[in-house]
Amino acid sequence: MTIFEALRISHDIQRELAQKLIATQGDSSERHALFSQLKQELAVHSVAEERHFYIPLMQQDAGVDLSRHAIAEHHQMDEMIEDLEETDPSSPSWLAQAKALAEKVEHHLKEEERTFFQMAGKLLRDKEKQQLAGDYLSAYDEMKQAS
Repeated sequence: MTIFEALRISHDIQRELAQKLIATQGDSSERHALFSQLKQELAVHSVAEERHFYIPLMQQDAGVDLSRHAIAEHHQMDEMIEDLEETDPSSPSWLAQAKALAEKVEHHLKEEERTFFQMAGKLLRDKEKQQLAGDYLSAYDEMKQAS
């Protein structure tokens, strides 16, 4: 397995959770559960991805701007999560904010998969792609179990 395949597993989980979340209504237990799951998935994924994909890419000049952009988007999503936590889940603005988060997640994942992965594929050697996948999955699983 390569780092790209490993990352796509979490990407698919994020997409599914985001879509389910914006389909919820009102201050329901389902909304709270899905929000909690999406929040955890985004947090665990972004930390593991930054450590085992973006930081290694930053070791090469061609990977610096790409990595900075992706990490900045992770930060934006963190802020959107914080805003949702401070908003009443029964208010219409909560759903609007959740939809904005879902759009940001989808934008970020598409950009990674269609642009960043191609560039990274040229920068990383095959052995690195496999090593990073193992490192990412180990960190991801460890953090997921701890949270």
